[in-house]
Amino acid sequence: MTLAAPSSALPQPRLRQSRLRLARPKLRLPAGLGLPAAITLVAMLLGALPFLRLAFAAFAPGGHFAPGAVLEVIGGRAAVNATLHSLETAAFSAFGALLVGGGFALLLAVTDLRGKRPLAFGLVFSMMIAPQVAALAFLSLLAPHSPLLALIGLAPSPGTPNPLLGRGGIILVMALHHAPLVAITLWTGLRSVPHSLVEAAQMEGASSRVIATRILIPVLRPQIVAAALLAFVAGIGNFGIPALLGLPVNYLTLPTLIYRRLSSFGPEGLPDAAALSLLVALLAGLGILAGMLAMRQGGGKVEIERPLQPFWQLGRARPFVAGGLWLLLALKLGLPLLALLGEALTPALGVALSWQSLTFDKFAEVLLRQDVTVRAFRNSFLFAGTAALLLALLSIAFAYTLERRLGRFRRAVELVIELPYALPGVVLAIACILLFLRPLPLVGFSLYATPFIILFAYLARFLPLALKAPVAAMAQIEAHHEEAAKLDGVSAWQMLRFIVAPILAPAATVSALMVFLVAFNELTVSALLWSSGTETLGVVLFSLKEAGLAGEAAAIAISASAVILLAMLGLDLAGRRLPSQVLPWRI
Repeated sequence: MTLAAPSSALPQPRLRQSRLRLARPKLRLPAGLGLPAAITLVAMLLGALPFLRLAFAAFAPGGHFAPGAVLEVIGGRAAVNATLHSLETAAFSAFGALLVGGGFALLLAVTDLRGKRPLAFGLVFSMMIAPQVAALAFLSLLAPHSPLLALIGLAPSPGTPNPLLGRGGIILVMALHHAPLVAITLWTGLRSVPHSLVEAAQMEGASSRVIATRILIPVLRPQIVAAALLAFVAGIGNFGIPALLGLPVNYLTLPTLIYRRLSSFGPEGLPDAAALSLLVALLAGLGILAGMLAMRQGGGKVEIERPLQPFWQLGRARPFVAGGLWLLLALKLGLPLLALLGEALTPALGVALSWQSLTFDKFAEVLLRQDVTVRAFRNSFLFAGTAALLLALLSIAFAYTLERRLGRFRRAVELVIELPYALPGVVLAIACILLFLRPLPLVGFSLYATPFIILFAYLARFLPLALKAPVAAMAQIEAHHEEAAKLDGVSAWQMLRFIVAPILAPAATVSALMVFLVAFNELTVSALLWSSGTETLGVVLFSLKEAGLAGEAAAIAISASAVILLAMLGLDLAGRRLPSQVLPWRI
């Protein structure tokens, strides 16, 4: 018996080892698929999951499939009126943006104007400041108590309604604010036009005006249509401008209607908000689809020997054209910001701005003394900075995977990634509320009413923006370094850490700064996600304006705009080492 026991026990260790050897492959992905699988999973979590939850809440409120509830909400009188207002303001503002942005882009691209870089920088800066800041600036410019108009004796009499409140003001301010979107889209299109086309027309005796109007514009028709539709989609989802210019006179668009429903009913209004958000997503999605179809009609990417160069010699008209563009930029950006600054520097409404009345007390109040505004600055820096840092790290892995590892699945993953950025921010906000309102499975922790829900929304929304520079840089990197590393047995994760990451680090840094620019004074997403203690600058600015503290709101707006300006100047200095077309104002 003593001899039999060991012999019977001998196979047991071998059985355990064989079981372990058989079980291990089941827990391991095929070689080379670990990184693509991880990137695809992150893309699905950030891009697809929130909107799937939104659709489920809209069509199955309470867990029961009831599509009639969606039709009842979107067919209501308030929803129909808000839809008509959204379509009206978005369509007319897109037309205005096309005229302003298209003219700006064409003149800078094809003429021999001097100082193109500062003009382009100023135009893009006017877009980088938040929509609510733009609306507040124009309100200050034309208000009866406007310090700027008072200096030149053109201030309206006290009690005069601000002419920008309502439909006309929303269209005007959105058209000017979205004009840079059109200009950037057309600049990209103009870079794809071969200069040989212009040279051939010049050899036939065509004038510069004829080349621009009868050759370039028809060639750019797909980009023109896509740019107009992009401005339309931006108008559909814009919250800051309709909120400041429309809510005081009860002119509601779909985003402001959603905001009012949630403000009035709280979580009980989520089913209605989900249905309205789907309507916003549908309108925006149709615009995006139409834009994609328009771009497809323009043909695929072609290699050109020499891109379009300035060919229109303005001669004596050059100073007048340059003066007109600078005047337009002054009306769009300079004068409104000066009016906002004047309002922040006066001690009270109606007090004329002078050396005797000038005071920095409101700046000291919002930057140093008021707890809520100081906290808002801290939160905005924290949220925008954390999102920028995390997305910079993610962008390296995403850029490498998209360019080298996904193959034919790349476009599908890109569409999932772009979804939160393409659709209006209010849709993403409602989706995040629905996704995180209940405690998370397994951990039992809810992200709702915490800073993490805002951070998640920022990561989802700004990931496509963070990918632009690293993907462009990755496309220009030759693959021989990676092939040599593969021959040495380097894994995908080691390749990413030791070879790709150091190369893409400068582009990722620029991406981080771009994300920070956009997220710092964002309002559309955080307006529905903030809670006590997590206020952002956009939320506090909107609240101060609603409370009648226009001077304090102006001080916050000027301070936030100064931060954006400094960040853009830093980006411009770093832009010399980046691939072309990464910074839109470097034309």
